[in-house]
Amino acid sequence: YADPPGCREGAWPAGFAAGPLDFFSHPDTSETTDLSRPSLPLGRECFMTYVASARKWRPRKFEELLGQDHIRRTLSNALGAGRIAPAYLFSGTRGVGKTTTARILAKALNCVSSEGPVSEPCGACAPCEEIDAGRHPDVLEIDGATYTGVDHVRGLCEGLRYRPARGRYKTVIIDEVHMLSRGAFNALLKTLEEPPPHVAFVFATTELQKVPETILSRCQVFEFRRFSVDVIKEQIAHIVQTQERKVEEAALFLIARMSEGSMRDAQSLLDQAIAFSGEGRLSLEDAEAVLGVPPAEVYRKIVSAVVARDARAALCELGGVFDAGHDLRLFCTSLLEYLRDIMVILAAGDVGELFEVGQEELAERKALAGKISFEEAHQAYSILQSAEAELRTSAHPRMTMELAVLRMAMLGSLADLGAIMERLDAMSGEKRREGGGS
Repeated sequence: YADPPGCREGAWPAGFAAGPLDFFSHPDTSETTDLSRPSLPLGRECFMTYVASARKWRPRKFEELLGQDHIRRTLSNALGAGRIAPAYLFSGTRGVGKTTTARILAKALNCVSSEGPVSEPCGACAPCEEIDAGRHPDVLEIDGATYTGVDHVRGLCEGLRYRPARGRYKTVIIDEVHMLSRGAFNALLKTLEEPPPHVAFVFATTELQKVPETILSRCQVFEFRRFSVDVIKEQIAHIVQTQERKVEEAALFLIARMSEGSMRDAQSLLDQAIAFSGEGRLSLEDAEAVLGVPPAEVYRKIVSAVVARDARAALCELGGVFDAGHDLRLFCTSLLEYLRDIMVILAAGDVGELFEVGQEELAERKALAGKISFEEAHQAYSILQSAEAELRTSAHPRMTMELAVLRMAMLGSLADLGAIMERLDAMSGEKRREGGGS
């Protein structure tokens, strides 16, 4: 939050009480209050000015939504045509824009840049600014986890009968709606079936299968997609550029992969990595250290040892991973991805869009792909995949991984199955010809 005007040593600005929490309540009409009892440090920086990237870079308009073009287009067209549904349900994993889109939809319904709902909120009028700040009286955002009772929902539906206080629509946003009780869902049915004309519901959930069919049939359901690594990488690169920070491309790719399709997670990881690197350049090593993942060099060394049939070197590298305290399941998953990339190179070539790594890392995988056959890589992948499943229940994860690495390193050279079949066919033909000649 920015420092309010007049924040200086010895006095609070007029209209704010002396307690630290009173800043977030409505200001009163009193004059400057004496600070005889505050617990906050005095001075010019009496409030925090830092805003996390996930909040600072949250989209404010439909046109700013990334990776959800199908949803942006559908909602914008429907709003422009005046086809307002009584209820919307947004489904998807964490950090893909469900709540953000719900807020943009609420702004589009109440924006005063036009006489009716708009396909794109202006973001500058009073309703848009109030919704962004969470202060609009007609937009209610609640958490399904703490709003599960039947009485809660009945009270909510009772209040929706009255006209909005200032806006066109009363917009109710229920996050994690799947956590409502069965009775609470039933209490919503009548209102969803025949809602007042000035009410719009927006539900968000990460577990669509837990929402009753009776609710789904009364909503327009939108499924949000995970963000691709490229989209996340481009967005966090833009954030870094606006901060005039230097960062290695490999570090951006690592953060994008670790976010698992969540833009919010990626932005939070980026903030953490930047804080770790200080004022200097954000390197791949810094990102690996703060995220707690093994160095990228480890995967190359282990696969190289497997290719060279050097079991001792492979075990030494694995021992380093274990001694550093890294999660062996996460390490195994990353090693599977490394082998997957090698097999894709062998089968489909090194087309960039098929990989979620930078050019330098792709070049390393391509070099290793020239030293191993597809069949050997596939067999190593199968061994590692079995080990990954066993790690979930194993009481001795280190030995499970060591055995898998040993089996991979002891793979014999596998001849191409097609060549073997051709040789067998040739031998069979020779025998038939010999038998016919005799």
